[in-house]
Amino acid sequence: MCYSAMVRQEHTKFVREFGAKVSIEDYVRLFWDRTQGGSASRIPKAMEAAFAIPHSEEEREIARLIDRHHAQHAASVEAELFKQKKRLADAQRTLQNRTTKKALDDVRIATSKIEKGLAVLSDLRRTQPAPRDSRIYPGSYAPVMVWQEGRRVVKPMRYQCRVSGVPATFDRKYPGTYNARRDSLQKYWRHQFGVTHGLVLASAFYEHVQREGRDVVLEFKPDTQQDMLVACLWSRWIGVDGEQLLSFAAITDDPPAEVAAAGHDRCIIPIRRDDIDTWLNPDPANLVAQYAVLDGRERPYFEHRMAA
Repeated sequence: MCYSAMVRQEHTKFVREFGAKVSIEDYVRLFWDRTQGGSASRIPKAMEAAFAIPHSEEEREIARLIDRHHAQHAASVEAELFKQKKRLADAQRTLQNRTTKKALDDVRIATSKIEKGLAVLSDLRRTQPAPRDSRIYPGSYAPVMVWQEGRRVVKPMRYQCRVSGVPATFDRKYPGTYNARRDSLQKYWRHQFGVTHGLVLASAFYEHVQREGRDVVLEFKPDTQQDMLVACLWSRWIGVDGEQLLSFAAITDDPPAEVAAAGHDRCIIPIRRDDIDTWLNPDPANLVAQYAVLDGRERPYFEHRMAA
């Protein structure tokens, strides 16, 4: 399974390279939901950075929503830091008189939470980009190119697909729905395959493998050093209260020899650029054409290394 990937978060790249339109209203809804304490909590820093220099009133609104969230988040972290610093000071005063298990535990726990809180504040205030800013995990958001009203459109979506009609608790009950196995496309994913297809632009993917009796994470990158158009399925979920969620799953298949030799049994499917519109605008009555796109995929050699 593709548990993590390095993706292009700049919606402008989809506009320049693929002539896509940005669904700015979906971006506004996503960032607004986050300020209201909604489920959209894992927006990568690189997606935020894409709106650092706004070019329209809608983008300026998104920039304001990002600033508001940062202020809310910083205030929450600072309040927790104050609480933990007091906890640490109280425990240290106790230890000056006598050693107790509670005081030792409080020192250990408070020290750890203070370090984590300071790291969060530092990262929140960081303006220089870092590679990790574009990496997604299940629950993270990424731009997904889809077909809408006769053209390519980019929408922000969560990486873990919640299909229409299921309860929100489905995410916890079935946490593996960030990947769609090719052999289940006409089973579990039958309402998305041939209907709602998407593409994510990724430069690498990451997998857990066993090496010398321990679990390690490997980074796989195509030897072409080019971004991959990763085949995905997506869904628009609407809750009973009108809440909306756009989410997607990456399609995976049996791995090429070099990925299997590295210790993993699945691989994402990068499609050819000539097949973009065939994939994004499928005919539900002609699934053979969609399987042909998956079979005619790009086949780079995947080099791997230990992930940082």
